[in-house]
Amino acid sequence: MWYEKRGDSIILYIKAQPNSSRSKIAGVYGDALKINIKAPAVEGAANKELIKFLSKSFKVPKSQIAFVSGETSKRKAIKLPMNEKIEEFLESMNEG
Repeated sequence: MWYEKRGDSIILYIKAQPNSSRSKIAGVYGDALKINIKAPAVEGAANKELIKFLSKSFKVPKSQIAFVSGETSKRKAIKLPMNEKIEEFLESMNEG
């Protein structure tokens, strides 16, 4: 499973693809959500862009998004507070 609900939070298991033409959610690949990131994987630039992208996509303040693991890996676990936008996203992904 590419996500895990924990109380009022959710952990997303993400496979980051840096150096993409634009930041976007590419879909579910195996047990991870693949996200294309515009920034290169240099000096944390891709991580910063990923946090910014998730913040915008799910209307969550950047300060409430945290790495659980994988900060230096392509596979990451990121914790966000659960909200309506994330619920809608999970439903839309589970339908497809």
